[in-house]
Amino acid sequence: MAVRTPTGSPSGRALGLGAAAALLLLVGCCTVGLSMELQGTVSLEGRLFPQASAYQGQEDYDASLVLEPELYWEGEGGLSCSLKPFLRLDTSDPERSHSDLREANLLYGADSWQLLFGLDKVFWGVTEFVHLVDIVNQTDLVESPDQEEKLGQPMLALSLEQEWGTLEAYLLPLFRERTFPGSRGRLRGPLVIDSGAAEYESGAGRTHPDLALRYSHTLGNLDLGLYQFFGTSREPLFLPSAGQEEELIPFYSQISQTGLDLQLVEGQWLWKLEALQRSGQGPGRGAVACGFEYTWVRPWQLDLDLGFIAEYVRDQRRLADDSPYDNDLMLGMRLGLNDAQGSELLLGMVQDLAQPSCFMVLEAGQRLGESLHLSLSGYLFVRTAEQDPLRFYQQDSYLLFKGSYYF
Repeated sequence: MAVRTPTGSPSGRALGLGAAAALLLLVGCCTVGLSMELQGTVSLEGRLFPQASAYQGQEDYDASLVLEPELYWEGEGGLSCSLKPFLRLDTSDPERSHSDLREANLLYGADSWQLLFGLDKVFWGVTEFVHLVDIVNQTDLVESPDQEEKLGQPMLALSLEQEWGTLEAYLLPLFRERTFPGSRGRLRGPLVIDSGAAEYESGAGRTHPDLALRYSHTLGNLDLGLYQFFGTSREPLFLPSAGQEEELIPFYSQISQTGLDLQLVEGQWLWKLEALQRSGQGPGRGAVACGFEYTWVRPWQLDLDLGFIAEYVRDQRRLADDSPYDNDLMLGMRLGLNDAQGSELLLGMVQDLAQPSCFMVLEAGQRLGESLHLSLSGYLFVRTAEQDPLRFYQQDSYLLFKGSYYF
């Protein structure tokens, strides 16, 4: 039987669950007398949508202030503490104005093992465009459609390093619900998603304990990762709302998922593979992403590097109906100028092989001095098929301008 969560914003709940962890960190650090370091970023962002919005109340542009400070303590005996709050204030979408604790944890490390308690971010994956095997943290979807930004995950994590590889165990006691744009936000469908009314397959709801076990090892030029996950899927299905015809309700299923990631380095070639097998959440259980990246060092004797990326993804899960990456070819080019400013440019194209859908990705960045970084990124939805989830984004191509100050 589905269990419905209490109402309330995910941001508010994030502050509540993070407050205890933050207080624990402060008390612990003051008790043991650790030295503290403060750093972080302050960013100003602006997004421009050249096309008129598809839905009423949406703006053609927005601006944001983003604060990402980081407090770090380190003491004797292998004990350290980390606190990374996140705050975005957005001019257009109230759901995009949100806060989170990306990290708030205590870490104790010895020669061959580490133990972490609190909120943390864990990334698994090797491919460029889609990270199928990344499952520990929930996606912060209001940040970007590429699903790269993640919410902090409460956990107890143990890592053991030996000559035969690294073994990690994660106990995840509290589930984080995915964030979604509101009615005034761009990059959404015709029906608004009510995050506060989420339903769960498990009777424990958000408090269902999840478990992940991972083994990783480096064998010569090959990096290997293999894991098993039991718990609540980070990718929801969507149900019609009983009270609101213009809203959808996220439904989080129980799953068992096995994941594999491989990365092989051969000279200038980088070969990549991500694959998973899942039970639960309906039929269609497998997904795979594979490809390569070739780096041409100093082409034509120029002081730059030119990279070529090609990847293919095939997703046969039920979720593929709601994903733009079900049977797609991805091509990209990465340019690194090898200058003091760290100038980089990435251009990518994603072409659906089963229907005429295509979009392009742009990422560019450069440092100005030691503390300032400027970047330009964007999505161009070239064409979308009637059955493609990207059809909702046809009028939401955008450019994002960002200036970040590092302190």
